[in-house]
Amino acid sequence: MLSRKNKLLLLKLLSLFSIVRGYNILVIVLAQYLASIYILAHQLPLRSVVFDLNLFCIVLSSALVIAGGYIINSFYDSEKDLINKPRKSMLDRLVGQRTKLSAYFTLNFLSVFFASYVSFRAVLFFSAYIFGIWLYSHKLKKIPFLGNFISATLAIAPFFAVFVYYKNFDTVIFVHAIFLFLLILAREMIKDLENIAGDLAQNYKTIPILYGERTSKTTITILISLTLIPSFLLINNFDVGYMYLYFMACIFFLGVFLVLLWRSRTKFHYVWLHNILKLIIVLGVFSILLIDIHLVLNRIL
Repeated sequence: MLSRKNKLLLLKLLSLFSIVRGYNILVIVLAQYLASIYILAHQLPLRSVVFDLNLFCIVLSSALVIAGGYIINSFYDSEKDLINKPRKSMLDRLVGQRTKLSAYFTLNFLSVFFASYVSFRAVLFFSAYIFGIWLYSHKLKKIPFLGNFISATLAIAPFFAVFVYYKNFDTVIFVHAIFLFLLILAREMIKDLENIAGDLAQNYKTIPILYGERTSKTTITILISLTLIPSFLLINNFDVGYMYLYFMACIFFLGVFLVLLWRSRTKFHYVWLHNILKLIIVLGVFSILLIDIHLVLNRIL
């Protein structure tokens, strides 16, 4: 049996994992490696990608910055989260604000340290990334639409670091990036609908608060509709292997999503819609394997 002290330590570790959303970071790390293997450096042997120390440092720096970003976001949103996410907030509060700040600065320092192994430009990139996350959490997230736009941009920044490293600027990469960006931006706006109560209490100027839920739904509908453009391009104009099945499925499920969106009225509904978009994004990560299901096996040798 664990002692009371050990139980408290375990709960604090779980709390810290909850704050940094470790499951999200694991998905991002996997996505960066899969994108590198199948899209960004598909011409290189598998071993040289998987065991590339520079790539490892970039991915590790990204994970550390993102973890720090979740911590500083939790630090600024602690009062709002008590309203929007009471259960999660109670777990997160097992870690004190001072501990959060200490972890935040430690993670950011380590991210820049590992980036310094790659290049000075990597140090500048991750330093700017850290500042961008702080500025978003402290100021920009309260500005309607701009906050959503910046959040979505910060979410895809780790992939930008990897494709700059490989100097691969093929058009297909930008089309993939636009599709992902639009989905993430729509998800950020769904979160505004989901968190109206807390945002209103903390004087956040989000679109549903300023202009109403109908305007917010209309904007989300436009964003989801725009995903059809990169989807059709990736299906018809580029060789994405069997991943075209994913984009065809997305067209169908995003259509269903829009029907559910306009029928939604409560926070429970918006949480489900948020999870649907999150699931589509996560499935997109694993569907990268469909680009060439024989690729890894052929390149191991």
